[in-house]
Order: sequence, then C-alpha cells, then structure tokens
Amino acid sequence: MTGSTLRRAEVGALALLAVGATVGFLLYPISPTFDSQWSMVWAREIWDGASPGFDDYRVPTEHPLWLAISVLLVPLGGEADRVLLALCIGSFLVTVAGLYTLGKECFHPLVGAAAAVLLLTRLDFPYLAARGFLDATYLALLVWVAVLEARLPRRGGVVWWLLAAAGLLRPEAWLLAGLYWLWCSYDESWRNRAVNAVRAGVAPVVWAATDYAVTGDPLYSMNYTTASAEQLGRRSELVDLPGKTLDYLDLLLKWPVLLLALGGVPLALRLPRARPVVPLVLLGTGLLTFFLVSARGFSVIYRYLMPGALAFVLFAAVAVAGWVLLAPGRTRTVWAAGSAVAVAGAVVVAATVASPRYIDVELTVREGVRAQLVELRGSQAVRRGRACGPLTVPNHKLLPELRWLLDADRTEVFARSSLGATAGWDGRGLALVLRGNKRFMRHPAFGPFEADTRIYDDPLIQRPGPGWRPVAQTENFVAYARC
Repeated sequence: MTGSTLRRAEVGALALLAVGATVGFLLYPISPTFDSQWSMVWAREIWDGASPGFDDYRVPTEHPLWLAISVLLVPLGGEADRVLLALCIGSFLVTVAGLYTLGKECFHPLVGAAAAVLLLTRLDFPYLAARGFLDATYLALLVWVAVLEARLPRRGGVVWWLLAAAGLLRPEAWLLAGLYWLWCSYDESWRNRAVNAVRAGVAPVVWAATDYAVTGDPLYSMNYTTASAEQLGRRSELVDLPGKTLDYLDLLLKWPVLLLALGGVPLALRLPRARPVVPLVLLGTGLLTFFLVSARGFSVIYRYLMPGALAFVLFAAVAVAGWVLLAPGRTRTVWAAGSAVAVAGAVVVAATVASPRYIDVELTVREGVRAQLVELRGSQAVRRGRACGPLTVPNHKLLPELRWLLDADRTEVFARSSLGATAGWDGRGLALVLRGNKRFMRHPAFGPFEADTRIYDDPLIQRPGPGWRPVAQTENFVAYARC
C-alpha cells in the first residue's frame, strides 16, 4: 500500500467513525455522568459570582481542567452539558486515532489498525466516553504524548503542554511528568533542568492553587478523595490489589484479549524493526500509577487502570498482526494463518455471545431520566410547589442533574439523606420520590452506594411525611408538594 493510499484509508476510517459517533450522540440525548454534571454546576456558580461548592454533600473531587472547560461552555446555555458530553465522545475518537498511530510508529500500520479495532470492540472504552467521563479526554492526551515521543524522543515542547493538561485531569499524570523530566534531563544543562522542572510542576501547582482559592486548603482534593473513598467503601488493601488488577483488566479487555496482550509483550521485544519502548513505558506507568493511587488511599476503580489497559490493547494487536514485521517464510505464514483463524473465531464468538444491547439499555435508562426530569420541570404544579420551598431528592445522585436543569443553588435543591447536616428546611416545598422497586433505585443513575443502606428504611428518604400531596408524576418519579 502506497503512502497516499494509506493516508486516504486513514482519513476515510476516521470519517466513518466520526459519522457513527455523531449518529449515536444524536440518538441518545443523555446528560453527562455525575462528576461532569457537578463540573457544569460549579462552572455556573462561578459565572454567578459564587464560590464553587467543592465541599457540598457527596460531591466528586474537582478536576481543574474539566472545571475550566465547563466554565467556557456555560454561555452556551442549557445545552452546554451536552457539548461537554460531545467533547468526551470526540476524545475517544482521538484516542482511537492515537493508538492506531502509535501502533504504526512503533510496529506497522497493520498492527495499528488491529489495535484500533480491538479498542473499538472493548465496549467499556466507548461506553464511558458516551457517559461523559473525563477519562476519555485523559486517555487521548496520554496516547498522543506517547505518539509524539515515539516519533521524536525527548522532544519537549508540546509534550509538556499535553502532560500539564493531563495532570489537571488526573494526578497520576504528575508522576508521568516527573519521569519525563528525568528522561529529558540526564544530559541537559542545569538551566534547562530547572526550566523543565517548572514545566513538570505546573499541574500540581495549579491544582493546589485552585483548591486553596476555593477551600483554603491546597491539599483539599487529595484529603477529600481519600476520606470519600473510605466513607464509600472503595478502598482496598494492598494485598488485594494484584487480584483486583487482574479482575479489572479482564473487565476492560476480556480474558482472550488479555492473554493475547501478555503474549504480545515478549513478541514485541523480539520482532525485527519493532520499537516497543514507548508502549512498554505506557504499560508500566499505567500499572504503576494504579498501584500508587490505590496505596495513597484513593478509590480503587477500574477506570483508573484504563491507561495500562490501553497499552495492553496495543500489545494484543502485536500478537495478532506482528507477523507482518517478519521476513517471508514459514514462521510468518504460520503466524498469519493462526491469526486469521483466531480473528475468525473471535468474530463468531462475538456474534453469538456479545451483548451490545446492554449499552443501549444503560443509555436509554439515562435518556429516560433526563426526559422525565425535563417533563416535571415544565409542570405548573411543580413550579407552584417549588415556590413554597426547596426541592428535595432521596440522596445525592440526582442533585447535579436537577441543579443544572433548574439553575438552582444548594439551598434550593438538596438530598433528604443529608438532612442531618442541612439547616433551615421547614418541611415545605417539593419532594421528588422514586417510583419502582429497589432494583430501580440501585441503578447507577440514581444510587445508592452500598453504604447507604438506610435509604431503604428511613421514611424521610423514601417518601414524604404527612401533609404532602402528589402533584405530578412520570414513569419513575412522583413529585409531592406541601405549602
């Protein structure tokens, strides 16, 4: 394949993916996930001249770059959160393109293409992007750092900007920036080392400055995240991390691809013309940062293993298509034939056991949530109820969605599960109650966390008390008013 033909194929494939992503975005008019919704709420508070509520009831940890992007989007009005969601979906496409390019740079275009296909079929990656998790943008930044370094090692420049941006999304990138400083400094002048040290420190300094400006504590995010992980039961003992790592890798990759990846690592080290150093660094740092974050006391969540899983996808592609780097001969022929059989088998298995409908169901549920909340917002009876007092919801899960849709502050919408710490509520206003069984309430769109067992027993949380009357309802919600 000539260079121009390859280029046309790359552009065509990317355009096809962009069209598919756009269609999916339009088919599912959902809102972003919990963390991104709070980022939009905080951004609007900043526009209103108020301090963002980093210490509100059960909010996520703030991420300075995500907050800055949200601030820029607020002037777009009610659709600003959908634009943030579109950014996440676009970031996933950038990640796919970056992984293909990294495979092409370090191995061969066919390896890159295999990696792109494998990534597209690891459904957790596109699903999390479709939900609006900032991890999609973080991965896009990391993979292009790897691409640029593979093309020109120790290039500095734009790599520092990408690492700084990544470090304002996730603190794991601080370690990457420190390692990059070591890599760029071993034969540099002391002046250049000092300049690079400043560049490496941009993200943690900006993060600490943001926390200090809002809360007065430069380490607020670190301390809050650790305390929140403890409260919600998301911490793990170090002895359990190896097992959790394997479980999460299996969740993200599925065991056949994980086995291919484990086999692809030694193959990459032996293939002629292969340059596996940068992918190995991406893999090693991805696993290392997951362990360090867990050791620091942060939540042990499978999303934090995605950088390492992304590198494993590339090594799985080496196991599938690395034969293209061999000279013609028996080994190459046998390897290529074996890969063809394995790919054909994978297609058959996927066609019989894969369940992409799960994603459709998950997104459809979230689409229904927003549609029903918008319907309630337009109800005259709901508006009259809100005029009598604040709107309360069972727990924290619906807070950012409603605060964004209603343009409401923390005194106008709050969770009944927080009433022990909430002053000034006189039992009047509007109460939103969930219809349905516990299985519905356990849906991630609503909560609760497993630690919230009292949500099933406390009448204050489950339903309003005497004197409240139903004024509006949808399939899954009933609004009660008391004036």
